[in-house]
Amino acid sequence: MELRISALLDLEHTLAKEYLSQFVYPWEALDGIKAMILALGETLEEEEYTQLSPQVWVHKTAKVAPTAFLGAPCIIGPETEVRHCAFIRGSALVGSKCVVGNSVEVKNAILFDNVQVPHYNYVGDSILGYKSHMGAGSVTSNVKSDKTLVTVNNEGEKLPTGRKKFGAILGDGVEVGCNSVLNPGTVLGRRASVYPTSCVRGCVPEDHIFKDRDNIVLRK
Repeated sequence: MELRISALLDLEHTLAKEYLSQFVYPWEALDGIKAMILALGETLEEEEYTQLSPQVWVHKTAKVAPTAFLGAPCIIGPETEVRHCAFIRGSALVGSKCVVGNSVEVKNAILFDNVQVPHYNYVGDSILGYKSHMGAGSVTSNVKSDKTLVTVNNEGEKLPTGRKKFGAILGDGVEVGCNSVLNPGTVLGRRASVYPTSCVRGCVPEDHIFKDRDNIVLRK
């Protein structure tokens, strides 16, 4: 499976286009998300974005529930909805027309435009591509139980990431079923789908359906 950024993500659908363009693999970008957001925030037009608190920029067309928490630094894009009790811990770039829903927690992550994480999701140290969607209760697990460095298992080849914390990369148009767990280092290719209540590890090629670890099939 091809794991390069160009094979997984359409950079025209994120303010992080210039930043991500300097990397080969998407997980290489995780270390610098905070610094990228801080630099990008200073360039945003005051006519379009309101700085609700230091290093927290929210587009004037976005809707943020009064019970949501926006930790610094973060950017919330146009027409995005941040619902009640959402917890954005910081270092989060949320694109346009996204949904960050009830009790969703986001940290050190990039959400491309039109991403939906609407119900009880955890997104940590991850990148979610254009129009990707995580069903209710699905989460990214970003630390291995033995606390060793995360590797990406791609067709039997183990690629070291050098990172202790790395959740998942969702390519454009990915669908993750309800109550699924994406284990550390999971990469889902464009338009891949994951059955509900799945435990996913490794890589799922684009246009494939993950039914279980031994049953990954091409979408007909």
